Amino acid sequence: MKKLYVALMFILFFAATAFAKININTATADELTTLNGIGKVKAEAIVTYRTQNGHFQTIDDLAKVKGIGSKIIEKIKPEITVDDTADN
Repeated sequence: MKKLYVALMFILFFAATAFAKININTATADELTTLNGIGKVKAEAIVTYRTQNGHFQTIDDLAKVKGIGSKIIEKIKPEITVDDTADN
């Protein structure tokens, strides 16, 4: 029974992290590349923009990053956040 409980907790932990949103204000370039449509170059552009201009206030502010358009933003919007509450 104990093994079953441990296995269940292990599965729940990884299921929760799989659905966690990525905070575009704190994510590394490697973390950003896990988003659909964001490769290494775009991920690095996001990090560079954030470093030079400060945190994004809204998800739509990603459009200010060269190479990130509204289609990409709409595609990744459910997977990202700009704060810790993940309600954006």
